Amino acid sequence: MTLRLPKPPAKLWVGLLIVALGIILALIEQRDDRSPGPVPTGDTGEPDYYLEGVTMTRFDAEGTPHQRLKTPRLVHTPNDDTTRSETPKARFFDSEGRTWLGSGDTGKLGPGSELLTLQGNATLIAPNEGWQLETDTLHVDIDDGYAWSDSPALLQKPPQRVRGERFEAWFDDNRMRLTDEVRGHHPPEASASSAPEEQGS
Repeated sequence: MTLRLPKPPAKLWVGLLIVALGIILALIEQRDDRSPGPVPTGDTGEPDYYLEGVTMTRFDAEGTPHQRLKTPRLVHTPNDDTTRSETPKARFFDSEGRTWLGSGDTGKLGPGSELLTLQGNATLIAPNEGWQLETDTLHVDIDDGYAWSDSPALLQKPPQRVRGERFEAWFDDNRMRLTDEVRGHHPPEASASSAPEEQGS
């Protein structure tokens, strides 16, 4: 005599499948746990908040965006009312709607969020005009649309390049100035194949 076990009902198989799927999803979720980084500390005191993966937009009095800052990490310290950012990428919009791009290794937005300082490999790009500034420290007064650097700067609009000790730009006037020991390379248009030479001015 053979003993035949009853066939498990389909509901039991569906239930076991759901439990197994739940266990697999729980394991995947635990492996992909992206807990925030450590709370930053420093000479400026303990932060009151920090954010990760941030895009911050500031608006002018008319409600038009005039600054956008994107950063993987942003920290605000109340002691000095300063917001610090890592590898910030900034967009500034002037009164004519032109876009100016800024970046640096670190960024600092001062009290009132009016002055942005980009430090370490700081750049300022005017895409519409095709030029790019490279310097160590760049200050941008957002409300006045004015940028300056007191560290040596390289201004490029290929194939031209100019170096100087101080840089200033007025966004709304669409003008800039490079001063103090200015040296430049301006190849003649007709002889693009000639070797580049730096000229002092």
